[in-house]
Amino acid sequence: MNTRRYSMGLIAVLLYGASLANGQVKKPAAAPKPAAKAAAPAKSAAPASKAGSTGASTAGKGPTTAGKSSPTTAGKSSPTTAGKAKADVRPDNAGKSSPKVGTSAAGKGSTGAGASKGGAAAGGRSGTSAANKGGAAGRTPNGSHVAKTANGSSVRTRANGSRADVHDSKRGMDIHHGLNGSRHVSHERADHSRVVSERGGRGYAQGRPYGYRGHEYARRTYYDHGRAYDRYYNRYPYHGMYLEGYAPGFYYAPAFYGWAYNPWVAPVPYAWGFVGNPWYGYYGAYFTPYPVYPSASVWLADYIISQSLAANYAAQQAAQQQQAMAPDAAPMTPDIKNMVAEEVKRQLALENQEATVTAANNTPDPASSGIARMLTDNIQHVFVAGADLDVIDASGTECAVSEGDALQLAGPPPADATAADLIVLSGKGGVECKKGTKVSVALTDLQDMQNHMRETIDAGMGDLQKKGGQGGLPAVPASAKAAPVKAEFTASAPPPDPNAAAEIAAQAKEADTAEAEVAGQATPDASGPSAAPAAAPEEINLMGKTTDEVKAAMGQPKSIVDLGAKKIYVYKDMKVIFNGGKVTDVQ
Repeated sequence: MNTRRYSMGLIAVLLYGASLANGQVKKPAAAPKPAAKAAAPAKSAAPASKAGSTGASTAGKGPTTAGKSSPTTAGKSSPTTAGKAKADVRPDNAGKSSPKVGTSAAGKGSTGAGASKGGAAAGGRSGTSAANKGGAAGRTPNGSHVAKTANGSSVRTRANGSRADVHDSKRGMDIHHGLNGSRHVSHERADHSRVVSERGGRGYAQGRPYGYRGHEYARRTYYDHGRAYDRYYNRYPYHGMYLEGYAPGFYYAPAFYGWAYNPWVAPVPYAWGFVGNPWYGYYGAYFTPYPVYPSASVWLADYIISQSLAANYAAQQAAQQQQAMAPDAAPMTPDIKNMVAEEVKRQLALENQEATVTAANNTPDPASSGIARMLTDNIQHVFVAGADLDVIDASGTECAVSEGDALQLAGPPPADATAADLIVLSGKGGVECKKGTKVSVALTDLQDMQNHMRETIDAGMGDLQKKGGQGGLPAVPASAKAAPVKAEFTASAPPPDPNAAAEIAAQAKEADTAEAEVAGQATPDASGPSAAPAAAPEEINLMGKTTDEVKAAMGQPKSIVDLGAKKIYVYKDMKVIFNGGKVTDVQ
C-alpha cells in the first residue's frame, strides 16, 4: 500500500513539476500567487490546488492524518479564517493548478511582485528594522516627547518619562529601549554593512551587500551565547522601501520537503528533551507540546515555538531581567498552534518550490518568497515573533510583543503602506499586547518575522533528518535522506566577519556613551508633541500593583534590589517596594 501511494505521488508530482517549470519560465513577471502547499511525499516541486479549494484543509480541526483528527482539538472551532483563502492549494491533486514562485533567469534582474507593487528606486529605506523597533513605521505612540540636538540627533521619551529611542547622527546609530526592558542597537555603515546588538549579548554583523545574477544578497554572522552561525538575505524593493528576505543557504531534497509536508502513516508520540529545562518550567502555563504528532509540520510548529521561548528566556536571564509570568497572559492554545502548523506547511511548500527553481538554474524572486506575496494572496497568514518588538494599537497606544508570541495578518495593507495590521493571538501579559488587539507592524519587522519562521523551520528540518526513526519519530525515506545542496549564491559572498562577537560587544558599550551624549545635548522639539500645553499631572496609584503593572505605568526601573519575597524598584525620584509580588509601599 505504501509503495503504491509513493508511486502515485511521484507520478503526480513529476507531472505537476513540468507544468510549474513551464509556467515559471514563460511568466516570470506574473502577479504573486498564494504560497502553495508542499509536494506530495515523493520528490518534487510544489503541490497543486484542488478545484474549489477553501484554504487549509483542516481549518477548524487542525492538521490531520489520513482523515484522523488533530491530537488535541478534534471538532473544535479554530480561530483561523483559512476558509477565506480560496486560492490556497491542496497537496492531493497535483497538476490542476500552478501556484508559482517567481523566477529570475540567469543574468536578469528580479521581475516579481516587489517591482510591480511599488518597488523603490535606489535610495529607498534599508531593509533593517532598527528604526522601527519603537512602533509602526511613520507613527509615534501617544504621549511621546521628542528632543533634538543641533546635529540632527534625537531622543524620544514615553509619556512616563522613560527613554524609548535615541538616534545618534554622528555615529549613525539607532537605539531602542523596549517596553519589556530589552535594548536594540543598530549601526549601518556607508557601505550598507551593519552591526546589531541586543540584550543578553546577542546580535549580528552583516557584511556589505554583494550581487549575484541581478539580485542583491548579504551574509550575516549571528552571535548568540557563544555560538556563531551565518544566514543569508536577499534584498528587494517593496512599497517604497527595501526589505531583506531570508535566502536559504542550502536546500533539502524535494522528497524530504514532501515527507515533511504530508501526513505520516500514523500519529506518533515524541518526548521533547526540553521538558526538564528551566525555560520550559517558566513558560509551562503558556506553551504545552502536542501529545502526539500526525505530521512533521505539526512537530515543526512546536519546534518553532519552543526555540523562540527558549531564546527569549535565555536573553532575559543574561540581562538579569527575568520576571514572573503575568497573570493576564494569553497562552498558546492548541487552536493557535494548529494555525502555526498550517503556516509551516505553506512555508515548506514555498521553499520546496524555490529548490525546484534553483535546480533548474533559475534564481527565485525574493518578492515572491517574502511578505510581498503573503500580503497579496488573500490568506490571513500567521507569524511567530522572533525578537522583542514594540508596536502600536489602533488607539495609538504602544504595547510589546516578544519571542514566541503569535500574530495573524488582518488583511492586505494599502498599496503605499509601510506597515500592516495584525491581530495578537497570544502573549505573555503585563506590558505585552492583549489577545485580540489589532496592532500595526512595520513591513521590515514583519519580514523579520517570516525570516524567523523560515530559518527555524530549516533548523528543525535538519533535526528531523538526523532524528528520523528515533524517539518515536517515523523513519525518513531513503530518497529524503540526501544531504542538502548548497545554494550557488553563497559562493560569491564576502568572507564572514571573524570579529563579529567583539564588534557586537563593543557596539553595546558604545551605545551607552552615545545615549549619554545625545541626551545631554537634546532640547525639546518645538514642532513635536512636547510643544503641546502641559496637561494636569496624572495621578498614578501603585498600591497593590504587580511588578508588570508598575513597569507598564512607570517604565523600567534604574535598578532592582532583590531581597527574596521583598523587591525594591529604584526609580529616579522614588522607590517602589513589593512584598509577595504586590506593591506595599512607595518612598
